[in-house]
Amino acid sequence: MPLTFFAERYDSAKSSISEDLTILKRTFQARGTGLLETIPGAAGGTRFLPYILKEEANQVVETLINQMSSNTRYLPGGYVYMSDLLGNPATLRQIGRIFATQYLNQDVDAVMTIATKGVPIAQSVADFLNVPFVIVRHDTEITEGSTVNVNYVSGSSTRIEKMSLSKRSLKPDSNVLIVDDYMRGGGTIGGMMSMVDEFDANLIGVGVVAESTAPGGRAVKDYTSLMRVDAENDTVISKPGNYLEKIFN
Repeated sequence: MPLTFFAERYDSAKSSISEDLTILKRTFQARGTGLLETIPGAAGGTRFLPYILKEEANQVVETLINQMSSNTRYLPGGYVYMSDLLGNPATLRQIGRIFATQYLNQDVDAVMTIATKGVPIAQSVADFLNVPFVIVRHDTEITEGSTVNVNYVSGSSTRIEKMSLSKRSLKPDSNVLIVDDYMRGGGTIGGMMSMVDEFDANLIGVGVVAESTAPGGRAVKDYTSLMRVDAENDTVISKPGNYLEKIFN
């Protein structure tokens, strides 16, 4: 945002605005709120980049683990009930900040997820990164117009399934971040990775709120998870994922 915007809005000189922004920059950094980045030049200005410090990120992950570690969340097939967490605005904001922090210094053009559980996560992450989010669907909808379709092998059921995305959703050479709520075999995320390739776009990274500890191969090797969830024999046990170790160590 250019400095002239603030100067005109608050009827102040650019030099005064610049001094105020310097104070805000120090305050935001000290509190772990985010970065206030100044862009030099005639067309420059300032932009806010939110992030989260290690201590707060650790608290967020611990809170998620405590909320997930309940046997009442167990679902048949080794799945876990998460809808209440992903429907909580405060929880979604924290998840969005955590993933946005990881990709703070990378050029992300869009956040991708698959309907429906991943939508609020993608929206939160995209909001913090200030980029659009795109929704891959299992079924083609007429309101999407022309679509690109990809067949993929479901990691949990080993069945061939289809996903689609509107041709207008991504531009070639876009940098895409994939996020989702839960990963077991990784087949769905693998399908979205194939979708990124179909658009001649670039995969920046993969982030999931929770990953299963169930044995078996994974279709995805490089990813970030906030939690590792063991759901077996009507029991749910949650542990930290690889996020804290991968990002802050």
